[in-house]
Amino acid sequence: MHSVGRSISRFLACLIALAVAAPALADSSSPRLAAYYDRQMAILEGAVYAWEGRNQPKQLPVKGAVQVGVGDDNHYVLTSDRTLLRFGNDAGQPVPVMTDVVRFAAGQDGVLAIKADATLWLIDGLPGDGKMIAEGVATAAVGDSANYYVTDTGALYVKGKAHRGQYGDGKLKSTDSFVKTAENVAQINAHTGHAILMTKDGDVLGTGGNIYGPVGRHGLGDKAVRWSKIMGGARAMATGSSHTFAIRQDGTLMGWGRAYGPEPVPVMAGVSAVAAGSRTVIALKTDGTLWQWRAGEPPKRVQLK
Repeated sequence: MHSVGRSISRFLACLIALAVAAPALADSSSPRLAAYYDRQMAILEGAVYAWEGRNQPKQLPVKGAVQVGVGDDNHYVLTSDRTLLRFGNDAGQPVPVMTDVVRFAAGQDGVLAIKADATLWLIDGLPGDGKMIAEGVATAAVGDSANYYVTDTGALYVKGKAHRGQYGDGKLKSTDSFVKTAENVAQINAHTGHAILMTKDGDVLGTGGNIYGPVGRHGLGDKAVRWSKIMGGARAMATGSSHTFAIRQDGTLMGWGRAYGPEPVPVMAGVSAVAAGSRTVIALKTDGTLWQWRAGEPPKRVQLK
């Protein structure tokens, strides 16, 4: 009886963690935005849009979207009935990939999907072809070289390449299984050889490849091999291939890395969400408008047809 009670308590704790933790997104601060290299997605007024570069956003044939994501070859949409859909580059009819999904992260290595029971699944093949890799998971990120997940207690785990300091524990050798690398984590994002985390206290830390400064001043010009604080007072963040952004509590968007320098600088006010790709950045303002720009250039509003 006691074991049943403990199981129920743990299940409820996982559901609470899923409800309050930051979204599981590899490149974005919000489930409404996604970016990967030169492709972007957004949910605007209930409609889903996908586009490349600075092309005109195209609406996808899907309703009830609650999260979008961009992988290496596909676009992904999670619907309100917990069905994860995959769209090809032609943006034709979607293919159901997995059901009972409450959150996911997409990237080069496939998709990390979190189910309602807080189990984490790796999807890298045909629909229905998934492998459970962890329990009690609140959020996750798919990087170009390493994958990450955060448990309901805030512990961060990583597996993948470590040659650029992606683990953040000082080691440069990869492991065969996920290993713990940080605690007190609320959000994790990853991209080309580096990773950015945000603690439950709002501190933003980075590790990994740092040629252009996406993980701040520590290890600038080469790599940072340990988690190092970049800034505090953040409520969300996102990282691209060579630049990173964080949203302060007052809605100010801060940026650093390529075209900005290693120290965070203000980019835009009144921001509710941000996503970063290769050089492109997209953001939602608190008034619901969508903006896009190349890192270092002035933001421009995206007009939808």
